[in-house]
Amino acid sequence: MDATLAPPRLERIDWTAAEAELDAHGCGLIPRLLDPETCCAVAAWYDRAALFRSTVVMARHGFGRGEYRYLTYPLPELVAGLRAALYPPLAAIANRWNATLGVEARFPAEHADFLARCHAAGQTRPTPLLLRYGPGDYNCLHQDLYGEHVFPLQVAVLLSEPGHDFEGGEFVLTEQRPRMQSRAEVVPLRQGDAVVFPVRERPVRGGRGPYRVNLRHGVSRLRAGQRHTLGVIFHDAA
Repeated sequence: MDATLAPPRLERIDWTAAEAELDAHGCGLIPRLLDPETCCAVAAWYDRAALFRSTVVMARHGFGRGEYRYLTYPLPELVAGLRAALYPPLAAIANRWNATLGVEARFPAEHADFLARCHAAGQTRPTPLLLRYGPGDYNCLHQDLYGEHVFPLQVAVLLSEPGHDFEGGEFVLTEQRPRMQSRAEVVPLRQGDAVVFPVRERPVRGGRGPYRVNLRHGVSRLRAGQRHTLGVIFHDAA
């Protein structure tokens, strides 16, 4: 199924820049991780029911409007490869964050070892997903937790081209610092771009030392067209 897809442009990732953006702003941009042809091919998976374990209609659950579908095991080679390749540098960031916050837990260097930890705890359902939005659709601010074992960073790849395939539908991240009003970050993505962001929280350095801030993410209202996104979550669900 993946034989005609171009591999992700992993060699182009500037992890130093992405890590600096995560520390400073709570999200890091990875430009052009996937080429346009691959983006279109992955978006077309949405209509292949056999690839998915479940479908969620957001309006039924108060999540917003639109749909998303969780891929099933075995994952498509492209998605499994992204999980395995993106995890090690993100695990290094996650371990540094935990050390900064005084959290004892550490993440193994390889994704297969972290998945084994999830599966041993009963978290065996894959969480990578495809999302589809149409006119008027949106995704409420939320966190993708799924169980006891949570990897603190995740990745979303925009598969559609703003201004051509859709209008509106911006990726939005909000951050709540203690005793302060929420701060919003809108990430300007193009087709094939990926954004790395926290699942739940991140450390921020203050005058009295580091402290944790809470984050949620979502998608603003789509004004026209159709928008597809690939979500890469590294922990599995219970």
